Amino acid sequence: MTRSITACSCGKANRRAFLSDCGMGFVGLVLGSLLHRDGFAATTAGNDWAPPDGKPHFPPKAKSVIWIFLQGGLSHLESFDPKPALNKYAGKSISETPHKDVLNAPFTKKNVVQFTATERQLMLTLLPLQVGYGKRGQSGIEISDWWPHFGECVDDVSVLRSVWTTDNDHAAQLQFHTGRHIFEGIYPSVGSWVHYGLGSLNENIPQFVVLGPPVPPHLGGAGVAGADYLGPQHGGVHLAGDPVKPLPFASPETDLYREEQESLFGFVQEMNQMDAVRYPSDAAVKARIKSYELAFRMQTAVPELFRFQDESAATHKMYGLDQEHSRAFGQDLLTARRLVERGVRFVQVFHGYREDGNGWDAHSELKKNHSRLCAEVDLPLAGLLRDLKQRGLLDETIVVMGSEFGRTPGVEGNREGRDHHPFGFSALMAGGGLKGGVAHGATDELGFHAVENRHYVTDIHATVLHQLGLDPHKLEVPGHKRLEIDFGSPIREIIA
Repeated sequence: MTRSITACSCGKANRRAFLSDCGMGFVGLVLGSLLHRDGFAATTAGNDWAPPDGKPHFPPKAKSVIWIFLQGGLSHLESFDPKPALNKYAGKSISETPHKDVLNAPFTKKNVVQFTATERQLMLTLLPLQVGYGKRGQSGIEISDWWPHFGECVDDVSVLRSVWTTDNDHAAQLQFHTGRHIFEGIYPSVGSWVHYGLGSLNENIPQFVVLGPPVPPHLGGAGVAGADYLGPQHGGVHLAGDPVKPLPFASPETDLYREEQESLFGFVQEMNQMDAVRYPSDAAVKARIKSYELAFRMQTAVPELFRFQDESAATHKMYGLDQEHSRAFGQDLLTARRLVERGVRFVQVFHGYREDGNGWDAHSELKKNHSRLCAEVDLPLAGLLRDLKQRGLLDETIVVMGSEFGRTPGVEGNREGRDHHPFGFSALMAGGGLKGGVAHGATDELGFHAVENRHYVTDIHATVLHQLGLDPHKLEVPGHKRLEIDFGSPIREIIA
């Protein structure tokens, strides 16, 4: 009589896995056991490396991240770093101003890797500010008039005015998320490092969720939320901000009973587990197993996320859901709040490419472009910050907002637009143990170069990971040596 071998808490295999392992010999036994833990859990003589155990390396200040990204290139000059010198010297060439030395700064050539064979020309004729600005909040930080609602929240925010990158084209969207120029290839994104390093707070929904319009493939595509060598199970899961159909193909057929569906899922999982034993090093198989398990649980959890009718009328108004122009982005940010409220670690929210492929890329008519897009974002962003704060979630949630680069102080062409500008631009960080009412770093008088407390984009990554209790050096995977610039440095000046 054959006795069944069932799984138990001590990690023993069930009968099917045992027989499959035996059929593959000793190697099968060893490799099959690796599936008891996600990742590459292996120890060999002289190598005591193991994947993260889901626990922070030191006491964290935050639990979750809402990472907002404006696609196309937000002008730092008409948002969070207004420069009166642009009005004073408008119409003049930079070389005709007292600030002509910016053209000879070493950063102009040293820090830029051209995306195309033709070198991008500098825009030399200064364009005046396309909107007014004023001091906001008790901190008196200067913010443009296109951000009136956010300006009321600036005392809870650190404004970084000295961010720089090296890609002067839109693939800088990939660089902002991975720290690497697109010519260097695809690397794990900041969200995937968080997913890889920390354990789940809710097993029923993904721990890394992406909302908003996708990034086009030639600008990095899925790589902005990808995990590369960390394994596809650590990549972001894209949800549509559509209460009716938030996840494509997630709903079962209408005439399928839940018990039938459970049986189908169970059968598929048995097949997947057998594949996992046969092909233990195949990361795609592991990710497939995880995705099937998660997909079944998500069928109940995800629709509940989008029950906006459960929110009060005041909350709807706070996020701009009662206004056509701000409704779509407001729904995304409300969803982001509901996700972190339910334990999601990293929520990535994109804005810009929803209606067209240009987004914030204002090569012409910047005033027309930015005034419209700021109106879509300003109220929902302020609503998110206020809502998190009133619910006690801002203390444990980091909010980041950035764009791939800023825009040139000089005019492009003759239609009052600005070109791409990677030399110095702005980003926002709030919550999760960070200071509020702080303007950190600075660009020069024209907003051309980051000159004070310069921060490469991975310093933002490092700050996020630090507040989550993670040391990126301890997350390094054998065989994938990282450059020091990949790790970045926490921005200590904005940490409370």
